[in-house]
Parts: sequence; structure tokens; C-alpha cells
Amino acid sequence: MHPRHHGDGPLTAPMPAVLDRRPKLAALLAGFLSATGFEPLRLWPVTLACLALLILLIERAPDRKAAFTRGWLFGLGHFTLGLNWIAHAFTYQDAMPHWFGYGAVVLLSLYLAVYPGLATLSAWCLGRRFAPGKPLPFLLFLAACWLASEYLRAVAFTGFAWNPLGVIWLPTGVAIASTIIGTYGLGALAILAAGALVLASRRRWQPAAAIAAPLLALAFWGLLSQAPATPTGAPRIRVVQPNIGQDEKYSAELEQAHFRTLAALSGTPRPAPRLLFWPEAAIPAYLDMEPAWRDRLAALLGRGDLLLTGANKVYYKQVARQAHGGGYSETVLAGANNSVWIVTPDARLPARYDKAHLVPYGEYLPMRSILQPLGLSRLVPGDADFWPGPGPQSLTLPAATGRPEMKMGVQICYEIIFSGQVIDKANRPAFLFNPSNDAWFGSWGPVQHLAQARLRAMEEGLPIIRSTPTGISAVIDARGHVLHKLGPHRAGFLDTGLPAALPPTPFARLGNWLPFSFLLILAGLAIATRRSSR
Repeated sequence: MHPRHHGDGPLTAPMPAVLDRRPKLAALLAGFLSATGFEPLRLWPVTLACLALLILLIERAPDRKAAFTRGWLFGLGHFTLGLNWIAHAFTYQDAMPHWFGYGAVVLLSLYLAVYPGLATLSAWCLGRRFAPGKPLPFLLFLAACWLASEYLRAVAFTGFAWNPLGVIWLPTGVAIASTIIGTYGLGALAILAAGALVLASRRRWQPAAAIAAPLLALAFWGLLSQAPATPTGAPRIRVVQPNIGQDEKYSAELEQAHFRTLAALSGTPRPAPRLLFWPEAAIPAYLDMEPAWRDRLAALLGRGDLLLTGANKVYYKQVARQAHGGGYSETVLAGANNSVWIVTPDARLPARYDKAHLVPYGEYLPMRSILQPLGLSRLVPGDADFWPGPGPQSLTLPAATGRPEMKMGVQICYEIIFSGQVIDKANRPAFLFNPSNDAWFGSWGPVQHLAQARLRAMEEGLPIIRSTPTGISAVIDARGHVLHKLGPHRAGFLDTGLPAALPPTPFARLGNWLPFSFLLILAGLAIATRRSSR
């Protein structure tokens, strides 16, 4: 047993024996169970209880190595369960063995677990440096460090921001705080809530209440005052979900059948102009090079209609070749953009958006000159990489009778998970379009993706339209409510009005400067409470 501190330090309360005997196992299991707070299980109280256990483990860590290792093991369990859907994606990649998907989940989790490990190590060091034996300053430091680690996870090495801790608050009203402190700030609130449980278990009622009271106030505010919006009559929108699976999406034999499905679900033109939304990479055509395809799409549109569809933009280059008879030049694919195009009834393409935040090993191979000789190019479909676009942009949708000119932001698939990086703040759009292809993602991935899109709507005060091949397609209002949705593995469409945008939220105006400010406030409070406790 470790020696116990005297006074009001963190080690005065009796501890479960497993924490002393098997702290590493306890951290791993707590992390694994903590992921049940995300979709589809939504057991957010379990997540808070597991975080409380992590706090106890870090408080009792005898040295820096133990503080990091326990946080890292917690993260390993957390990400291994939460990201299990990645294994399903490998069932569609015939160039690699399907069983490799399970190894990929663990390998990715081994890396991602470094970030909670860094958070627990940093909090342990700060607590020992500034407030040894003081539980409340340690909790505040841990909340600040967790916020920093989640932001770092979202930006380091192109970032992987999937399932930030703050998503667990969506079933509660606490998520409304994202309009001010963003998603990373919500993660810090989860740490504080878990800390309140620890303090209450030690009968430290005053600091526990000081943490719990604002969280309860946020919950009541969010649940009672944020009713779902009623979409206005215009413009009318139709969101199409064709239920075309990944195993048949690129079949040349089924190309015409897929188009007929999309056309049938799009309906016939109406007197009132419509915005028609199709999924990511909905059609196999290169629209700027194939006028016949543009004409086919335009034929589906009535006067004033616009089609917003995913389709790739490709680039070619000339390559010199040598043969026995001499040299020659060959045209080869150089690269491509994953794009969304605007198609008008007269078959024009007035604008397009190119995906900027690409998926490493999914849409491009990092360090190709090194990794391709090792055979890792098999992870990436095709022989050429996708190229990134310039970043968030607002596309102008031409006006029509019954519909004014308006601006649309676009975030393709995975891009929507990056808090504070989804709109052009200098050219604010009226809504965000998030075409996606979640057919790769099993049963857990699509619902987790939708939850993160809801947080983007709340943060920015903008409605979000999601169109996917196999679900979940949805219309989300500017408060994050799902007004309409199509479940997984069904064909259909959503017909409704476009929800209105709200005035820019504080987060929409200042972005991640507000979570950073919250981080500084937490650190300042930690030092202040240390001094006042003296």
C-alpha cells in the first residue's frame, strides 16, 4: 500500500483494493467502459463514473511514469471500443486482408492513447508543483490539460478528432455550452463533472456543489429553452439517400441502375424551386469533362432548381516512357479532388468545393515515396492520391424566382468532425452541406458521425444538411436538433423546408480562442484555489 497523506489531501479516503493491486488493469477497463457514453449506447453516466475512477488512479500515481501509463491505458481502452467501426471498413478493401482491420483499430488506439496520457501526466506534474495534496486544484488542472490534449489530437499530424469527450453531453442540456466554449470545452466539463463525483464521495460537499451547480444550470437551460426549430416554407429542399452499398458503388455494370435510383428519388420538378442534395461521390462522372452527364443531371431539374452533388475532379499529366522502339509520351492520372458541384437546370457548373481535410491512408498515402515501396499503397484505393482543397469556403447559390441568392458552406464527410474549422467566418453561409459516405463505417460509425455534426450545428448556429448513400441522412437545425432523418440501409428522401440560421454564436465569432480562454481560466482557478486553501 502507498502511504496516506494527512489533512484534506486526495488520498485520505479508503480506496477500492483493485486500484492499489491492479491500477493498470483498472485504467484499461475504465477506459473501455467509458466509450459506452458515445453513440449508439449513450451511457454517459457510465463515462462520468469511469472518468472519476481515472481521477482516483492519477491522484494515487507514485511518479510521472505511472501518471502517464495509467492515462495511456485508459485511452487505449477508450479508443479501442469507440473506434471499433474502423475494422468494418477493411471488409471493403480487397487489397488488404480483412482481419487487418481489427489490428488497425488497436494500432490507431495505441497512438491516440498518447493524448489522454499526456493530459494525465501534465495534470499530475502541475498538481505536484503548484498544489500538492489539494484535490480541487488537481481537478481543475486535469480539465485544462484534457482540453489541450483533445485540441492537440485534432491538429497533430493532420489530426484525428473523432469522438471528443464532449459528445457525451448531447443527450443532456449541457451541450448548449458548446455555443460558447466549443466541443473541447465540453470535454473539460466532463472531467469537472467526474471530479464532482469524486469530491462528493469524500463528502467534500462545498467544492462538489460549486462544480455541479453550474452544470445543472446548463442542463436546465439547454433542455428547457432550446426547442427544435420549425423549417420555413422556402427554400424547399430534398435530401436523397439511394441505399447504394460500398460493395456495389463503383460497379460499371450497375452505373445506369444507380442513376435511375437517384433520379427516381429526386422526384419530378415542381413550380417552387428546390435545392436537391445528393451524397458524396454520388456519380462516377467527371462533370467538367463530360457534357452528356451534365445534360442528364440538368434534365432532372425544374426551373430554379439546383443540384448539389458529390463527384470527383481529376487531373492528368504527360509522362515520358521508354520502349524498344524509342520514347513516347503517355497521359496518366496525376491526382483528384473529392468535390461537391453545383449543377443548374441549364447544365452549367457555377461553383464547386474541394475537400480540404483528407483522410490519411484512405484518400492519400502520406510519405508515398517511402511507404509505397513497403506495400502500404494497398491501403489507398487507386494509383493516385486525392489533393486537398483550399479550406472552408462559402459557395454562392444563384437566385431564382421564389428563392433569394444565398451562401452554402460545404464539409465533405470526415471534415465535419473538426470543431472550429468548418466555415469561412469572413463569409458566413446560411447553412452547411455535409455529404458523406458512411457505408464503410458499420453500425457505430454513422451514428457517431451524426452526433458530431450536431455539435457543429450548435457551435456555429447553422443548420446542417447530410446526404449519405446508406444512412444516416438528416436535416439538423441550428440548435443541433435532428428534425428529419433516414435510418441506415434504406432508400428514401427527405422533403422539407430549409431550417433558418441563428445569429452567430460566441463560438462562431471567436472559434477556438474561447476554449483556449476557458483553459486559462481553469488553470488560473487551480492556482487561486491553491492559494486560498492556504
